[in-house]
Amino acid sequence: MASLSRALRVAATCPRWSRTRGLGLRALTGQAGPTAEKSVPYRRTLKDPQGPSTVARGPSQPLPSTAHVVVIGGGSLGCQTLYHLAKLGVSGAVLLERERLTSGTTWHTAGLLWQLRPSDVEVELLAHTRRVVSHDLEKETGLHTGWIQNGGLFIASNRQRLDEYKRLMSLGKAYGVESHVLSPAETKALYPLMNVDDLYGTLYVPHDGTMDPAGTCTALTRAAAARGAQVIENCPVTGIRVRTDDFGVRRVAAVETEHGSIQTPCVVNCAGVWASAVGRMAGVKVPLVAMHHAYVVTERIEGIQNMPNVRDHDASVYLRLQGDALSVGGYETNPIFWEEVSDKFAFGLFDLDWDVFTQHIEGAINRVPVLEKTGVKSTVCGPESFTPDHKPLMGEAPELRGFFLGCGFNSAGMMLGGGCGQELAHWIVHGRPEKDMYSYDIRRFHHLLTDHRRWIRERSHESYAKNYSVVFPHDEPLAGRNMRTDPLHEELLAQGCVFQERQGWERPGWFAPKGTAPVLRYDYYGAYGNRMHEDHAYSRLLGDEYTFDFPPHHDVIKKECLACRGAAAVFNMSYFGKFYLVGLDARKAADWLFSADVSRPPGSTVYTCMLNHRGGTESDLTVSRLAPGPQASALAPAFEGDGYYLAVGGAVAQHNWSHISTVLQDQKFRCQLIDSSEDLGLISIQGPASRAILQEVLDADLSDEAFPFSTHKLVRASGHLVRAMRLSFVGELGWELHVPKPACVPVYRAVMAAGTKHGLVNAGYRAIDSLSIEKGYRHWHADLRPDDSPLEAGLAFTCKLKSAVPFLGREALEKQRAEGLRRRLVCFTVDEKVPMFGLEAIWRNGQVVGHVRRADFGFAVDKTLAYGYIRDPSGQSVSLDFVKSGDYALERMGVAYPARAHLKSPFDPDNKRVKGIY
Repeated sequence: MASLSRALRVAATCPRWSRTRGLGLRALTGQAGPTAEKSVPYRRTLKDPQGPSTVARGPSQPLPSTAHVVVIGGGSLGCQTLYHLAKLGVSGAVLLERERLTSGTTWHTAGLLWQLRPSDVEVELLAHTRRVVSHDLEKETGLHTGWIQNGGLFIASNRQRLDEYKRLMSLGKAYGVESHVLSPAETKALYPLMNVDDLYGTLYVPHDGTMDPAGTCTALTRAAAARGAQVIENCPVTGIRVRTDDFGVRRVAAVETEHGSIQTPCVVNCAGVWASAVGRMAGVKVPLVAMHHAYVVTERIEGIQNMPNVRDHDASVYLRLQGDALSVGGYETNPIFWEEVSDKFAFGLFDLDWDVFTQHIEGAINRVPVLEKTGVKSTVCGPESFTPDHKPLMGEAPELRGFFLGCGFNSAGMMLGGGCGQELAHWIVHGRPEKDMYSYDIRRFHHLLTDHRRWIRERSHESYAKNYSVVFPHDEPLAGRNMRTDPLHEELLAQGCVFQERQGWERPGWFAPKGTAPVLRYDYYGAYGNRMHEDHAYSRLLGDEYTFDFPPHHDVIKKECLACRGAAAVFNMSYFGKFYLVGLDARKAADWLFSADVSRPPGSTVYTCMLNHRGGTESDLTVSRLAPGPQASALAPAFEGDGYYLAVGGAVAQHNWSHISTVLQDQKFRCQLIDSSEDLGLISIQGPASRAILQEVLDADLSDEAFPFSTHKLVRASGHLVRAMRLSFVGELGWELHVPKPACVPVYRAVMAAGTKHGLVNAGYRAIDSLSIEKGYRHWHADLRPDDSPLEAGLAFTCKLKSAVPFLGREALEKQRAEGLRRRLVCFTVDEKVPMFGLEAIWRNGQVVGHVRRADFGFAVDKTLAYGYIRDPSGQSVSLDFVKSGDYALERMGVAYPARAHLKSPFDPDNKRVKGIY
């Protein structure tokens, strides 16, 4: 039997045609057809000896004529979703599998479960999966899922990696996940076969483990069937029938198969690698790509029994315990794309490309030297689906009501399956998930990107290649850049702007004092015959930010912030979403959609939230009342009835659009939602000198009497018609200018010219992050999410609860107010100058009561500020007295720093500065 070291030598002597042939991606993709027979770990329990589909077979049981829900795909997510639907009482749920359960990608998965990830939501999802596979299923069915709790060990070969693990350990304390940072000597004692000479330390999580894909899916479907669900194998889906209702809304009507159709209002696409094909049947875009992912299974290794599973992130390799052997796999920078996804592929594998896999052998042998002389028992190279941001695709598709996604799990479908299956079932039954699933919601992607092949391919490749990279707070992608730029892009680039990317948009991050830093064409990290960029300024600046200390550009951002506080700063916010809500029912729609009272006279602007039926916050935004008019312009459409102009964060614009559209459809409001995001720029001037600067540019009186706070009007800026709004997102006197696209550059130049003598500077979103947290303003999806209510977040002033006007989420808020808040968002300051970024554990009187959602350094107060939700460990409501009476500390990387709790932001608590009182 070949050993790993021999495979390494053979790979080194093989011709490396795939890297030098010069055919780009195709050189690595065209050769990869499935192999019919392989020696694989689960062959005896799952693999059909005759090969899949060698004999024509009908469905495993007759198709029902109707179903409440049809799940397509019998892998981990399909089975978990069916199980959780059944647990919620959906008896008429049907799962359709074109072959047999797990036959797509689930059957060959490694089945690892790691409890700690750099996301609080994912920690919760993983905890639920672990509970289901380690306890619930066996109790319900008597079947064993193959759960083995042998622990997990994360390897740190440098200080930054160990810092990342310490951050995970601190977050784990908030969720009761036991973990320990071990020294190299302690690691050696735990895992005697490991080489620890090059280690800084490790993170040991004793309750991690593995599950068997076949055993888990069998138990899930057995439990679901006991509650009335049906599982039908050998039944390929051939089409999705769609109907259009009286309001022009497309809705699911039926699922068509080779053996008949099932009428249903709801379909769940859990087809994994084949999800894009299922989406096309329904006219739904599913942004994922298929790639090869491989591991090898070794021969027996003496002394390996009962060892924990290992992730050596810096070597990009994992070692999974397989009885008395190991499975060895990893993530490379040159994965093979599966270009032509076959619908006949079942229980199939590809030939392993040793030239690609070699790098993992090197890392594995370095970590466990005995592998050098260990034989290879089998190779496993199968398809997996990967997405542009390495997050799954879930939720209702914006193109088709009743069509849900549960796919694109980036090789994590087994470990995330239980938590995501539960949330997807809640989504279907109750209209939304219980947890904050925005990062997984398909509606996070802008509709211009979901079928953009280059963006999907580049970003998915980078997500795969960086799967084991350290997750730094200020990292940015290099792939899929410059997809959406605003009119000021080149102007700001020439002035040293270092851009960030959000949903395809390039937005200003900060301004480098020397030189320019353009983002270059994606080089695939030198893979597929691409030449890596040399002396890439943007990449170099980004690499400097790879730290958990204060970044090297900390003082540059400080100058931007203090200039805003002391004089003025101009922010280009053109990437914001800009919508018009107009029509006969627009006022009814606005009353229902927005938590605040926005039915004020034209010319008023209101900060408000949008809620879901559970009282969670789907968005925060500004809503400006418009006067009706018959003549359309670049700054307002023609409309009758009522009209509103909405400005929302650009990164979440698609989410806002989809939420509003869904509510309008469900309530049957007669009004239009118009997207003008690409037609308008947004320039914001903030700071004590903003009035003096703009008074030279605008043809309007900017005094408090003529232009009060929270109002807007049409004015001319250097001769161009713009919409000016007196608002602030940083806690200063300031105005936003909403500018037609052709006028953005001349208006910006006029503002900069007028600001020269006042000390006006350019500033980016890194400054906005610092300034806004210093003032105590919320950032949606950081300290304000769909599972947070405005009452918990300290935004009760945005809710018209004193009026009798009904609005979405009102009943939930009234119930919460009557019962008392079980958690509350609290501001903390830390006197010691240490950087914090979120995920730090919050201690109160010696007990962990929560974790930090958002943190940054406030330069005016000269302190680190952090916001997090705290709970009372006794389960009682969290009163203001409870908040004020505690002795607090924030745990950063295992070290607790004394902290002070604040009910209001310590910066300008009386709100004088936004009123122009300095």
